[in-house]
Amino acid sequence: MSVKSDRWIRQMALERGMIEPFEPGQVREVAGERIISYGTSSYGYDVRCSSEFKIFTNINSSIVDPKHFDARSFVDVQGEVCIIPPNSFALARTVEYFRIPRDVLTICLGKSTYARCGIIVNVTPLEPEWEGHVTLEFSNTTPLPARIYANEGVAQFVFLGADEVCETSYADRGGKYQGQRGVTLPRT
Repeated sequence: MSVKSDRWIRQMALERGMIEPFEPGQVREVAGERIISYGTSSYGYDVRCSSEFKIFTNINSSIVDPKHFDARSFVDVQGEVCIIPPNSFALARTVEYFRIPRDVLTICLGKSTYARCGIIVNVTPLEPEWEGHVTLEFSNTTPLPARIYANEGVAQFVFLGADEVCETSYADRGGKYQGQRGVTLPRT
């Protein structure tokens, strides 16, 4: 496997719609205001968080069960910021819609700006031929409320090119999260 460069990312995004909407460079400022950067980097792509959030709450005293998930465990929030309670988490989604090529595996890493504030971004790998909006999980590991900014960079995706094409892709298996739009809760 090899890490794909900025040139490859631009080519795949522009010619094959791998990332939509796509930013070919790094955006660090909007309307004269500094932001957490997003767009193409040397060997990856910094994604943005949309303004659609689901904040975890335990008002119903539920048990978190991935096989029988209770959607009432979240409060829906729409806005330019999301405040995550101490020692809690929120779900969001990327602004970008992805179409991963059959010979590529995509790994997500949190941006250092958030990591240095005790905010962890978690995304499972994007498998070959997976497509959709990516559901993001933000864990606030601190004893204080934490702020997430919509429409700014939150994580970097790194694209790993395989030496050979996989035998069975995510699309071939009919993966349960294929084509997801919006923030998607656990499915079995």
